[in-house]
Amino acid sequence: MDTDIAKTQEERKRLEQQLASITSLTFDTDLYGGNDRDSYVTSIPVTDDDENLDSMDNEVARKLASYTAPKSLLKEMPRGAGAEDDNDDGFGGFKKPQRIIDREDDYRKRRLNRVISPERHDAFAAGEKTPDASVRTYADVMREEALKREKEETLKRIAKKKEEEEAAAKSDKATEDKGTKRRNRWDQSQDDGAAAAKKPKTTSDWDLPEDATPGRWDATPTPGRLGDATPSASVGRRNRWDETPTPGRLADATPAGGATPGATPAGMTWDATPKISGLATPTPKRQRSRWDETPATMGSATPMAGATPAAAASFTPGITPVGGVELATPTPGAINLRGAITPEQYNLLRWEKDIEERNRPLTDEELDAMFPQEGYKILEPPASYVPIRTPARKLLATPTPLGTPLYSIPEENRGQQFDVPKEAPGGLPFMKPEDYQYFGALLNEDDEEELSPDEQKERKIMKLLLKVKNGTPPQRKTALRQLTDKAREFGAGPLFNRILPLLMQPTLEDQERHLLVKVIDRVLYKLDELVRPYVHKILVVIEPLLIDEDYYARVEGREIISNLSKAAGLATMIAAMRPDIDNIDEYVRNTTARAFSVVASALGIPALLPFLKAVCQSKKSWQARHTGIKIVQQIAILIGCAVLPHLRSLVEIIEHGLLDENQKVRTITALSLAALAEAAAPYGIESFDSVLKPLWKGIRSHRGKVLAAFLKAIGFIIPLMDALYASYYTKEVMVILIREFQSPDEEMKKIVLKVVKQCVSTEGVEADYIRNDILPEFFKNFWVRRMALDRRNYRQLVDTTVEIANKVGVADIVGRIVEDLKDESEPYRRMVMETIEKVVANLGASDIDARLEELLIDGILYAFQEQTSDDANVMLNGFGAVVNALGQRVKPYLPQICGTIKWRLNNKSAKVRQQAADLISRIAVVMKQCQEEQLMGHLGVVLYEYLGEEYPEVLGSILGALKAIVNVIGMTKMTPPIKDLLPRLTPILKNRHEKVQENCIDLVGRIADRGAEFVPAREWMRICFELLEMLKAHKKGIRRATVNTFGYIAKAIGPQDVLATLLNNLKVQERQNRVCTTVAIAIVAETCSPFTVLPALMNEYRVPELNVQNGVLKSLSFLFEYIGEMGKDYIYAVTPLLEDALMDRDLVHRQTAASAVKHMALGVAGLGCEDALIHLLNYVWPNIFETSPHVINAVMEAIEGMRVALGAAVVLNYCLQGLFHPARKVREVYWKIYNSLYIGAQDALVAAYPVLEDEQNNVYSRPELMMFV
Repeated sequence: MDTDIAKTQEERKRLEQQLASITSLTFDTDLYGGNDRDSYVTSIPVTDDDENLDSMDNEVARKLASYTAPKSLLKEMPRGAGAEDDNDDGFGGFKKPQRIIDREDDYRKRRLNRVISPERHDAFAAGEKTPDASVRTYADVMREEALKREKEETLKRIAKKKEEEEAAAKSDKATEDKGTKRRNRWDQSQDDGAAAAKKPKTTSDWDLPEDATPGRWDATPTPGRLGDATPSASVGRRNRWDETPTPGRLADATPAGGATPGATPAGMTWDATPKISGLATPTPKRQRSRWDETPATMGSATPMAGATPAAAASFTPGITPVGGVELATPTPGAINLRGAITPEQYNLLRWEKDIEERNRPLTDEELDAMFPQEGYKILEPPASYVPIRTPARKLLATPTPLGTPLYSIPEENRGQQFDVPKEAPGGLPFMKPEDYQYFGALLNEDDEEELSPDEQKERKIMKLLLKVKNGTPPQRKTALRQLTDKAREFGAGPLFNRILPLLMQPTLEDQERHLLVKVIDRVLYKLDELVRPYVHKILVVIEPLLIDEDYYARVEGREIISNLSKAAGLATMIAAMRPDIDNIDEYVRNTTARAFSVVASALGIPALLPFLKAVCQSKKSWQARHTGIKIVQQIAILIGCAVLPHLRSLVEIIEHGLLDENQKVRTITALSLAALAEAAAPYGIESFDSVLKPLWKGIRSHRGKVLAAFLKAIGFIIPLMDALYASYYTKEVMVILIREFQSPDEEMKKIVLKVVKQCVSTEGVEADYIRNDILPEFFKNFWVRRMALDRRNYRQLVDTTVEIANKVGVADIVGRIVEDLKDESEPYRRMVMETIEKVVANLGASDIDARLEELLIDGILYAFQEQTSDDANVMLNGFGAVVNALGQRVKPYLPQICGTIKWRLNNKSAKVRQQAADLISRIAVVMKQCQEEQLMGHLGVVLYEYLGEEYPEVLGSILGALKAIVNVIGMTKMTPPIKDLLPRLTPILKNRHEKVQENCIDLVGRIADRGAEFVPAREWMRICFELLEMLKAHKKGIRRATVNTFGYIAKAIGPQDVLATLLNNLKVQERQNRVCTTVAIAIVAETCSPFTVLPALMNEYRVPELNVQNGVLKSLSFLFEYIGEMGKDYIYAVTPLLEDALMDRDLVHRQTAASAVKHMALGVAGLGCEDALIHLLNYVWPNIFETSPHVINAVMEAIEGMRVALGAAVVLNYCLQGLFHPARKVREVYWKIYNSLYIGAQDALVAAYPVLEDEQNNVYSRPELMMFV
């Protein structure tokens, strides 16, 4: 039997190898080893060894993420060291990039390509006057844009023509190669050879090959060649490596007798002075050896020592006077040489003189003769200009070192220290290197009085902008105020010419941009109509904000453009942006469309409708139509349901775009209709009647992106229909959708999912239709692993599936995907779990039968145990939702679940332990429903043992789990007992981790509230001292829980000891600590009745320390706020204290006392304490003229409280005396109080108005108002 099996295995292996050799790559086995399957285990042993189990455990532990830093940080860590080059700080790898350009993609970076245009003509300011020729008008701008477009189209046509020609040439070549038979060397006949021999060889100058034309690196041309300076074809090109220069070969460096060194070499222009290269030697026709030449020849070419006069060295700087040393510089030894000049040198001098004569500068008379008399102006040369009279080649000669003056140290010039930043004068902020370009003028220490008024103004603007950009907050505040107040004085031009280039700076940071945009916003309000010539400039800079990835930047951009359009008016905005609507750059068109939508929302859609109609029907360019329709889309996105009044008009404007010849226009039209339908939902189906037919035809005829856009439009229109129509259209469109389920395009998938979700959720679509026609294909094509990898697909698929489940029920959906909880792909498991969680949370688990229930619990247990990623919340939420939905049906599975939890609580990985503890807190309520108190008690003991956990995140989860168990099991049945548990929690209160603090204080508070009697008073006092530290916590929830716990403890052990602790804490310096302490005192008073607290509190007011007294007053304020009506018993007791506080010199005393009076008055309204309140009102009223905003607010609120308690008539009597005071500031305060009285008690004031006597002409009395019921 075994031999048969072995034979079968061998046969299978041989066949696999054959198949592999046919279908796949094969490698050299001696290099790469044999078949990698040789190392596989071919059979499974019956029993696993303990070692195998250990290795499996280690593998699982390795896969599970341990408690460590988030992956995003770990990935960035290696960049930390190298990032210092890019960022000034050393935290490059951890810090979010501050520069805007660092986080922009290539599309957004195109904003830097735009040019800030010159200012334009303001037609409103000029009125009927003819615009100045130097100012750009609307017509000029349109003409420029038309030229740009024409140029672009011409270039495109040229490029297209070239491509066509290349393609045609390739096809011709291919056909030619195909048609002619390839000849080999045996195919040539004798006739061919004879004909070739008979053919005469005539050459013309024009027949020479193109290569004969000299390049810039070719051999120097010489006289006697064809074409004056064109080297003949027979001359080979000289390479720099062809010949090695040697001391003896001087003839190569000197022209021969017939050479013309003066001829203009290749690569030099006609008017250039010949350089030293003009003396280069032509390349010889054959390779020359240095032994070919006799000394006589050498002597005739280059004079030897004693043969050349000393002057020769100066005349021929390129030729070495000393033979045997090929130097380019005259050496000191050559000075004393004497000898006759050679013929070659004589010719060279003559030719040089001739060329210098030809290349001399032209005189004015010669230039006048050459140029027309009009249109040219003679410019004066600068005073410091000294022309070079000698040829350029003489500049190259190095002077002799003999007689050179000694080196002198140059004087230090402070202006030349480019690397050292200069100190900014006058207390200006520090400048960054990139700021010098814009603010460098401030570093010039010029006397400002000598500058012109315009220069002074510009300097002032620069100083203020530098303070705004780089200054400290106080500097920034004052500079902003000055810029705002003096905006009209500075003028729009100087301001915007300085601000806008700063915003285009490539190194701009987020904070700097925010501040500069704020400057523009403030300045716009002041400049108003003066801003018109600069509208386009501002838009160029602000429009990119509309597509910024930061939400707040987009909001800022919208606000600026909105204010700009209100200041400049619709006509100016249209004139500024109209040329950009059909710009050749798509980026410009996109930002312009968004800007127009903001203008529409600011000035109203009706004002823009005529313009939009004209643009959308433009015949000249499809870009204009495309941008016009995009404006409609952006309007719908921006203003939402506010499009409803104008919906029909907007649809009519763009409906023709569905049949446009250009594909992009059709696409944007469909997307705009989708945006309009989304904004109008659930109304407005009547407005879309005219587009239904073209949309319907379109989805049957289009493919790709256009089809996706059409489907999206239909998907948003169907939910607006009545149920009957919606059902019909859904069935019709579903045919197309099901076909597109198989589309590989990611964008199409998203749109199809969205449309399916919208159609399914529509009223009138039956569950049976969805179940039978949609679900099979839907799950087959979309519920695949790949969909879980892309986050956007993942989210859309989950939402669509949940929407389908709302129609067809839980069982149909969960039954199809429950098996996938055991899939090997974790992202896919997570997607399945999230879907099940949402479906079960929405619809409950009543539809789930026993078999599906088993599969579900089994699946979620597997998925929970197998997770390895950091994102554990999905699994936790899913587990919790399913268990809570099943309720008591989960009882049989609880032992298994708790076993898993206990095992995972003991895991090495901190993350696993944390998940296990979190799961206990999710399912504790269900365990109580299943009467599993014994199991919960056991879990409580297990958790108690883990309170020594070192990881704070895990410890926080363990405390949360204990809190959940204590909540449901009760104090009496809790194991371990509360008396053992609480002392164990006291040291944990010192932990500074927020999660630990929050869960621990909640647990302590719960025990103090429900089981205080189980713990001795001394332990509670110890906890009180620990709680004081927790009042410093940053998280508000922790501080709130702490002050509540003080109340519970005071209730348990009495207020005296707790109060003493709290009153001592009023003496600390930290304000937050004191405020929390006052709240705790008030809570103790509320819990234990005020009479237990007030005596000690009022006694504490005697301490002559501001912080303590303020703390007491604040406690009284909170106390009266909390006790409400109970305050009537204590109002007379605290009145003397409040009298003193309201007369104190310290502002904060009066502010806090006024706040206490407010709460007291509101608490005792209608309880007969008016005498005390009027007494206190007399102390509050003198503070109405305070200028401090905090004090005046507190005083006004106290008066409002008095209005409620005493009635409006009493306060009006106080108010009347100052309403008509001669001093404006006094009147303003009294009218402010009267206005708030009028708002709060308008009807009650009628009876209290003073009675005015009638005059001769005027009757003031109203007898009907005098009646009392």
